[in-house]
Amino acid sequence: MIRLTIEQLEAIKRHGERAYPEEGCGVLLGHVDGETKIVEEIRPTPNARRDSPRDRYAIAPTELLRLEREARARGREVLGFFHSHPDAEARPSSYDLEHAWPWYSYLIVSVKRAASESVHSWVLREDRSRFEQEEILIG
Repeated sequence: MIRLTIEQLEAIKRHGERAYPEEGCGVLLGHVDGETKIVEEIRPTPNARRDSPRDRYAIAPTELLRLEREARARGREVLGFFHSHPDAEARPSSYDLEHAWPWYSYLIVSVKRAASESVHSWVLREDRSRFEQEEILIG
């Protein structure tokens, strides 16, 4: 499961709304306590996909490396990623399945007509066959 504050969740939604009609994205930083990933910081990033930003996202490798180093220096780690699905459901796409890594949380916000709707978090199974929905704790 993953825990974040209502303020963090609202910031993720706003980022998706601002990016609309393209996908917005970012990184979830924090620590793990038992079975719970605790988000301490969200870091919106530019969508590096210039060929199809309306239905794909990418975080530039240099940006991800920079954020990983910053997190590590502060005793945090990358817990996962967030992105928006413009005019689509908050469910992983086949593209998401092909490009995801097991263990990490993938928080997806559905943004329809520039307004955020549902938010769900997903974790790729170790065998990479499919995503499983992850419980989101607010608080």
